Parts: sequence; structure tokens; C-alpha cells
Amino acid sequence: MSAVFDPLFRFYASSIGKKLLVALTGAVLVVFVLGHMIGNLLVFAGPDAINEYGHLLQTSLHGVGVWIARLGLLAAVVVHIIATIQLTRQNRAARGDAYAKHKFQVSSTSSRTMIWSGLTLLAFIIYHLLHFTIRAGNDYNGAAYKTDLHGETVHNVYKMVIDGFSWAPASIFYIIAMGLLYSHLSHGVSSLFQTLGFTTHRNAPMFKTFGHLYATLILVGNCSIPVAIWLFGYGR
Repeated sequence: MSAVFDPLFRFYASSIGKKLLVALTGAVLVVFVLGHMIGNLLVFAGPDAINEYGHLLQTSLHGVGVWIARLGLLAAVVVHIIATIQLTRQNRAARGDAYAKHKFQVSSTSSRTMIWSGLTLLAFIIYHLLHFTIRAGNDYNGAAYKTDLHGETVHNVYKMVIDGFSWAPASIFYIIAMGLLYSHLSHGVSSLFQTLGFTTHRNAPMFKTFGHLYATLILVGNCSIPVAIWLFGYGR
């Protein structure tokens, strides 16, 4: 058995192995973030659209599918953070203080704060799961959050989102988290392409621009929901 796992452990112990894991788990999360935003934006299409979307997620593979996705994403987040922290410590130890000071001078704010923005986002993900997935607080599992959809009683995701973002602290925290996500994505997306070997000297500016555009899309799309509900009273 060790003959099978030893090469994997040695590969992970190398900086190349950690970089690849960070890139691959990052790619999974980048795709998820976009899909999650598109699903959330269904709130603007009305109650039936987002309630049907939520019901589809909850009942996929007889209710098991959503938990497979959740556990897979949680594993990707944990591996992404741990590998990033270990890689950063490994690089600092190998390169020394002089290089670290030079790198600090030429690197962007986003790249210097990747670990801290990532850890803060992890705290937000836990809060977000408690708020909208586990539905802790506000009796989100009660009768007030049930509705009829095509003759079937389902969870009223629309009302839950409206009520959740009508509470100012939740909306403010969400908007701050999206700002951190923008910072994380604007550097992380372009770094992902570089680690996977797609970046050259010629196309590097293109991937950097793409990273900023993608991060901006996610920021505007996600923040439009709490802004519309909390500030402009959408759905109330």
C-alpha cells in the first residue's frame, strides 16, 4: 500500500505538488462561485424560479446529491487553504527575508493578502451555510417558510433570501465578504492559469485582465442581491 501512496506524499511535499493542488481546487471553486451566483440571481426572476431551483438542488439524487456537492466543496476549500498556507511558509523559508522584502515591494495588495482574505472567506462560508443552508435561526424550517410549487409543498427559498438580506448586519457582512472575494479572485484566477501552464509572456496581461473582469462580475452580481433587498426594498 505504501508503494501506492508514497509517490503521492512525496509529490504533495514538493512545492510543485502544492501549487498544482492549489490551482486545481481553486479551479473547482471558481466554477462553483459562478454557478452559485447565477442560481442566486434567480431571486430577481420571482419566487417560482428560485424556489424551483432550490427544490431541484434539495431533491437531486433523492437528497444525496446536494450533500455530495457540499462535502466535495468543503474538502476543496480545506485543501486549498491548507496547501496555500504550507506553500507560503515553504517558499518563505527557502527564499529568505531579503527576497520576501523585495517581493513585498513589487507584489500587489491582493497577492499579499491571499491567505488572510481566504481565511476570512472561510469564516463567511461557515456563516453563510448556517444562515441559508442549515437554516439556523429565524425558524427558517418552520411553516412560514413553506410554499406551494406546482401542487407540491416546498421550502420557500425566495422568502428566506428576502428576509435574510432585509437584516442590515447580514447584508453588510455579505457585501464585505464579496469585497474580499473580489480581491482573492482578481489575483487567484490569473495565478491559476499560470500554475497550470497556460500563461506565457505574451498572454499574461490577457489572463490578468480576465481575472479582474471575472472578479468584478462576481462582485457586482452577488452584491446586487443584498443591495436590491436591503437598500431598495426589493421583494418586501
